[in-house]
Amino acid sequence: MADQQISLPAKLLNGGVAGLIGVTCVFPIDLAKTRLQNQQNGQRLYSSMSDCLVKTIRSEGYFGMYRGAAVNLTLVTPEKAIKLAANDFFRHQLSKDGKKLTLLKEMLAGCGAGTCQVIVTTPMEMLKIQLQDAGRIGGAQGRSGAAPAPSLRGGRASLSPFSPAAQRKILAAQAQPPVEAPRPTATQLTRELLRSRGIAGLYKGLGATLLRDVPFSIVYFPLFANLNQLGQPASGEKSPFYVSFLAGCVAGSTAAVAVNPCDVVKTRLQSLQRGVNEDTYTGFLDCTRKIWRHEGPAAFLKGAYCRALVIAPLFGIAQVVYFLGIAESLLGLLPGPQA
Repeated sequence: MADQQISLPAKLLNGGVAGLIGVTCVFPIDLAKTRLQNQQNGQRLYSSMSDCLVKTIRSEGYFGMYRGAAVNLTLVTPEKAIKLAANDFFRHQLSKDGKKLTLLKEMLAGCGAGTCQVIVTTPMEMLKIQLQDAGRIGGAQGRSGAAPAPSLRGGRASLSPFSPAAQRKILAAQAQPPVEAPRPTATQLTRELLRSRGIAGLYKGLGATLLRDVPFSIVYFPLFANLNQLGQPASGEKSPFYVSFLAGCVAGSTAAVAVNPCDVVKTRLQSLQRGVNEDTYTGFLDCTRKIWRHEGPAAFLKGAYCRALVIAPLFGIAQVVYFLGIAESLLGLLPGPQA
């Protein structure tokens, strides 16, 4: 098995198909996670994941839950393909001696996969977060963006410091519904970032992304491989698809919760728009200190259950597609080795 030639094109295709299916299924929960992680104590619009989704549908419609999905669907194919194929490649290289992979080698393979994927993950997350968080920023500004004008209805005009003409203007402004600011597209955001900050603009938060994705892969891939092996038949055939699905769900949710503090910091650093009175950050350590000081340690677990709900089916679906070998069937190739 160790000397069987793996097919990287097939692995890349499998990873891409898996990513497309998974993201389509769980994207609304991912949107709720981003908005929950970004809201600070002074701008709490949502109390829970369900509250966020209900308010999003009410204010932005059903498709508001898929704001930013186009970016993810475009870039998740290379992102998931690189992640899964890189892990498979490193496991193959580390098992060439014919011996069973040790836990350390499994962790090294996961580390390599996590490092490779940030090439695509960082700009994808950067653009996705701006689009996902636009509704939260707009809602916060609509609720408390400007100092409230004094109510003139039912009050005594003699107590108002404003002239009659000014009072009429204020009353007219209060009668007007708030105008929603136009929300940029992913293409507009990309052009603006490249124009103002160069390629580095798309890679803002790269360090935080590495600190999230490398530990995630170190935890996820060895845990998945060992859980999946528990359901492997005695005959040595690969595990049934439902075992791979459950192993992917359990390993994914465990790794997601473990690295959630880094995901919170990454999300805050990559958000370019801020609500009224919300903190700004200069880097990873500054963001960590301010979150700890102003919001307490519990803030690092914001969106943890949303992230677990996103990652569990995402990687469960990914592993099923991956281990079914859809690409191998399409391309007429033998499936690669499962170390």
